[in-house]
Amino acid sequence: MNDITPVVKQLLIINIIFFIGSQLVPIADNYFALYYFENPMFKFWQPLTHMFMHGGIAHIFFNMFALFSFGSALEHFWGGKKFLFFYISCGLGAALLHSGVNYFQFHSALNILVENGTNKAEVFNILAQGKYNLQWEQILGQSELSNLLQSYNVPAVGASGAIYGLLVAFAFMVPNAELSLMFIPIPIKAKYFVPGILAIDLFLGFKGSSIFGAGSTGIAHFAHIGGALTGFIMMWFWKKNQFNHNRWN
Repeated sequence: MNDITPVVKQLLIINIIFFIGSQLVPIADNYFALYYFENPMFKFWQPLTHMFMHGGIAHIFFNMFALFSFGSALEHFWGGKKFLFFYISCGLGAALLHSGVNYFQFHSALNILVENGTNKAEVFNILAQGKYNLQWEQILGQSELSNLLQSYNVPAVGASGAIYGLLVAFAFMVPNAELSLMFIPIPIKAKYFVPGILAIDLFLGFKGSSIFGAGSTGIAHFAHIGGALTGFIMMWFWKKNQFNHNRWN
């Protein structure tokens, strides 16, 4: 791959600083991770800062390796300003779709509680204290209760949404480049590889939702889809409108 580029280098440094800081001061997650917007823990800056937070060594390693590998190539194509705009936009798009899915799942469960005589304000009051009523499980069932609690309480962290946007952009720019995963040693062209991993994410995202009644995988799959979708829309728009004539001819 290409040598590390200036904006990618700065992003790597910022992510590493945030990661080390969050390990030294665990309470940092309360301020910089992305909480559900109806949770009192939510702050307006979290849709941006959550993409610099990571849950562990493996999480940050794979994200930063992908940022270096694909980000440097794209920054060479576009230049620093356009690349940074694209990266941040994909991260925000990931936060938007993730929050939208949380809203849908949370309010689907909340409406069932209200329809069964539970006071809506009481639900919010109990959840804000980090608790829940045992009677809710009798009304909702384990799957719906899990969706209610996870959507409200579990924050999202990571650059994965922005990284998925970079993958989509790379597939647009170099569709025949061969990529591979460590557990799939056979190289696959980017134009097939990227849709393939998105299909897996989409399946796992729905599998972990109330639609299938299965348990969560612990991964914000819809954030990945949100970042990829944002990247696709931006790439399609730029290509259609010849945003950079020198690059898109």
